[in-house]
Amino acid sequence: MQERVLVFDVWGDYAHFRKNYSTSSPLTYSFPPRTVLSGLIGAIAGLEKTEYFRQFFRDDARIGCRIMKPVKKVRIGENLVDTKSAIKMHLIKNRTQIRFEFLKDPNYRIYFSHSDEKFFGNLRDLLEKHQSVFTPCLGLSQLICNFRFVGEFETISEGGIEESQTIDSVVPGKCILEPEFEDGKEYFSEVMPCEMGAERVVMDFREILFERNGKSIRAKAKDLWVVENGEPSERIAFL
Repeated sequence: MQERVLVFDVWGDYAHFRKNYSTSSPLTYSFPPRTVLSGLIGAIAGLEKTEYFRQFFRDDARIGCRIMKPVKKVRIGENLVDTKSAIKMHLIKNRTQIRFEFLKDPNYRIYFSHSDEKFFGNLRDLLEKHQSVFTPCLGLSQLICNFRFVGEFETISEGGIEESQTIDSVVPGKCILEPEFEDGKEYFSEVMPCEMGAERVVMDFREILFERNGKSIRAKAKDLWVVENGEPSERIAFL
């Protein structure tokens, strides 16, 4: 089975992908969940904030992510203002300082395929021209990011593999049949939101395995795809 996929890189100075269970001291996921990537792609394509999630149901859209630089986290104090206490912004006096966890120098490669050829083609044209309808950001509106189109490539489904394979992207735990942990690599997993329903409620959480420094993961796995983007090709799993 073959499928066309758009590949592009995104990066910025900082990123914050808030973990849903953190409140007073917001923590961040180590890379953007599938729901965040849907919002990022929707912003580039010009989808309205209240409607974009309808385009990214798993039956229609495939999204993958590769960590391109080591994951670095820092804590920065942010002054939050109480906008309900004053009618005009310059009259606001109440401020609360909260320590946010941010990702420093984030850099990711995104893989995207869609069943709607018109939407797919429109996104490809925007990426090629380095244009976006809305400003792309990495989690928070003030964390503006840049992007670079890598290309449009064919992907080939490998299905289930009996032998260990090198996987370049982050990998859902359900795809891993037998991991092969190698010396010199740092493995982590996080449970992340993966799909949002029509009522903007998360429908699916999944455990995702990744290597903190952006190195490949070696494992016996299923549902893998090979991206034919030259030598060497990339082997990925969709979120």
